[in-house]
Amino acid sequence: MKKLSDIALFRLSVLGPLTSRIDLSRGEIKSIINQQAQKAYDIPNSKRTRISHRTIEKWYYQWKKFGVESLVNKPKSNKGETRLSIAVQNRILELKKDHMGRSIAMIIKMLYQEGHVAAHSTVHRFLKANQLSSRVLSDAPTIERRKFEAKHANDIWYSDVMHGPVINEQGKERKLYLVSLMDDASRLITHSSFCFDESANAIEYVLQQAILKRGIPKRLIVDNGAAYIAKTLKSICARLGIHLIYCRPYEPEGKGKIERWHRTIREQFIQELSPQINTQYEINSHLWAWINEYYHKSPHKGLNGQSPLTRYSQDLEVIQSMKMPIGEFEKIFYHRIRRKVNKDATISINRQLYEVPYELSGKSITVAIMPSTNKPICIEDNDYNEIGYVSILNAHGNLDCKRQRPDAITKNTKTTESFAQMIKQQQRENLSLED
Repeated sequence: MKKLSDIALFRLSVLGPLTSRIDLSRGEIKSIINQQAQKAYDIPNSKRTRISHRTIEKWYYQWKKFGVESLVNKPKSNKGETRLSIAVQNRILELKKDHMGRSIAMIIKMLYQEGHVAAHSTVHRFLKANQLSSRVLSDAPTIERRKFEAKHANDIWYSDVMHGPVINEQGKERKLYLVSLMDDASRLITHSSFCFDESANAIEYVLQQAILKRGIPKRLIVDNGAAYIAKTLKSICARLGIHLIYCRPYEPEGKGKIERWHRTIREQFIQELSPQINTQYEINSHLWAWINEYYHKSPHKGLNGQSPLTRYSQDLEVIQSMKMPIGEFEKIFYHRIRRKVNKDATISINRQLYEVPYELSGKSITVAIMPSTNKPICIEDNDYNEIGYVSILNAHGNLDCKRQRPDAITKNTKTTESFAQMIKQQQRENLSLED
């Protein structure tokens, strides 16, 4: 009998709860495998401490069919070899090093365009041998994923940001970010816009435009970026009755449909954009025209050949429209800040002085801000009711402004009363000293 290697003995110990029992049901096998996958191990010749449930399952069925000796790694006779020609090998390395984020599928497509044919597994093994494969954690725990789709339009919206092109705006190079909102059931883009940043202001503006055009969604799925966890977005969704849902970190598959939209916009819009179109206004104008006239009306594979607009139109009767007055709707998207009013009835916002009613001097107030312009609108109470104005300080105009002054008689009366109280207090202190 051959001596078993440390690797075989280790794998057998992992399979212990499975090998020690007979007549296990399929459900019991799956349950035990999942339990073993949750444990930490001291794996021989490895720095890892976890083993995926798929790996344990593979070991189990190898042991069951071929015995304990099958748990030993058998070296491949052609390890390190590849059938790729030297020219193709060099081209693959060149394509990968040129853009490390380039996928194997894209490399194969680019090779095919150049007249070369290569299998996915062959390219993957070659990149892995050259330590250029992104799949270095092949045994990492996997997550069960299932295809799903909302029953009706506006049941679920997705929001995400894509890094866009760099343009020359007013003599300065500025990067654009595409902020998009997509309906899950129809793949319709409820609104999308190229913005100069990916801040909460940009995302809330796109959401506001989307609701004005397409109604109110029941759920909004976003990632954990700083802009999406802002209190302002949470407040907006809460007041509109939108359930805000956050994807788990580092799981872009949770928003696969809008990620596919990003791929479409890169391949079919940005790459075809004329170099003469180089301002934010021009790019957005062409984007909205392209979405309305091409994307929304084109057959979609995920919709069984229907266009997004056709699928969305089927649910018009169940879509919740925005019924409140436009003024009240805009107030929901205001930002609020707290300021203490100076003695001269001024406050400072973004290094600009503003005037407020003089009666508020020395008090703390809530100022409503228009996010798109970052300018104050009014003063509000705790229920968002307008209670006062805010205007840019007019120092020259205030030169001739009539001042409010307290009544002289009232002032003298108060001074006399205060003086009398002081005398009485001194008399009480002197009497206590004499005692």
